[in-house]
Amino acid sequence: MEEYLEFAKRIAHHAGDVIKDYFYKDQQVEFKEDRTPVTIADKTINAYLIEEVKKEYPTFKVIGEELSLDNDSEYAWVCDPVDGTSMFTRHLPVSVFSLALVHDGEPIVGVVYDPFLDEMYSAIKGQGAYCNDKKISVNNKKFGELGCSIDYCMWNNAKYDTLDVVKEIRDKVKTCSSGSVAHACMMVATGRISGQIFPGTAHGECDIGASKLIVEEAGGITSNIHGEPQKYDRDIDGFIATNKEVHDDLVKILRRLYK
Repeated sequence: MEEYLEFAKRIAHHAGDVIKDYFYKDQQVEFKEDRTPVTIADKTINAYLIEEVKKEYPTFKVIGEELSLDNDSEYAWVCDPVDGTSMFTRHLPVSVFSLALVHDGEPIVGVVYDPFLDEMYSAIKGQGAYCNDKKISVNNKKFGELGCSIDYCMWNNAKYDTLDVVKEIRDKVKTCSSGSVAHACMMVATGRISGQIFPGTAHGECDIGASKLIVEEAGGITSNIHGEPQKYDRDIDGFIATNKEVHDDLVKILRRLYK
């Protein structure tokens, strides 16, 4: 496992250099069918990962936000090269790199790297979660307690409209939208916020694979939007990441809204 983690960290540091290099340059922005942006940084990082996997782990799959490598394997490197691309194109420094090694749908190694603060979040299944090699943990704020805050993502064509949730909970907890789901999940893992709601479905595993593992290893709870388990080498049915105190309260609201 340590070998896989070191590989993931090496890829993450390279990705961070690319992200910073293109931050103020011509990012060659294009728009996909769902009207979300993709940049030269996304494509460059994704292609680099595939080439390195071919060298080091030639039988493994790569499931990337922009490019994939299809092999007949139970192991998949699941990657979002620039999570928070919309913020990246606006030169807002909240984007991160996310990479997980997933075995039969379950993340077993994960890294999320913030190149702007040089913060490397990492986890191996069963061994705890870390930021720059210092152990991290979720907070214990209860739903409705002063200081409890929930981050949410939203976009026009998402299956779930998270504004419905915000209307339900805004009188009980502080809500915010940071623009990067992986970055927000790391804020859950470090106890800075108490939860995150992600409405993603198609290719959502790329955004979430590493975050699921890191949040859980930091003592949190993750699930799909209905509070159920799911696999992370395929499309997901939304995602929530919380501390142990908030999860049940949030799931009750989500299940009622999205029957």
